Amino acid sequence: MFAVIKTGGKQYRVAAKDVIRVAKLAGEPGQVVTFDQVLMVTNDNGTEIGVPTVAGAAVSGELVEHGRGEKVIAFKKRRRQNSRRKRGHRQDYTVVRITGILGQGEKPKKAAAKKKTKAATDEAAPAETASE
Repeated sequence: MFAVIKTGGKQYRVAAKDVIRVAKLAGEPGQVVTFDQVLMVTNDNGTEIGVPTVAGAAVSGELVEHGRGEKVIAFKKRRRQNSRRKRGHRQDYTVVRITGILGQGEKPKKAAAKKKTKAATDEAAPAETASE
């Protein structure tokens, strides 16, 4: 089962458990995100193509991390004119792990809660003082 989604002006072919790199999305790592613009869904029942999107379909995912791409250099030179311009650019991106493709009316699953260690919960709890 796979789907084609649109985000950030680009289209991506995704399936469950895929990890994709898309244009920067708002949110913190671990947060659940839903892509509503599903252009095509393929499953056991066949292929469903949207006009322009498939009604009621969505793809859910979990934000893994935010990052910045490699530096791209834009260098312009006009010969014999002593004219040079150098400009660099790094594109922001977000890594998303696809958790599932949702049909009509389904809700996305919540992200797995991080387990706290006993030491972390002891530090977070207020210390009791024995004042007598």
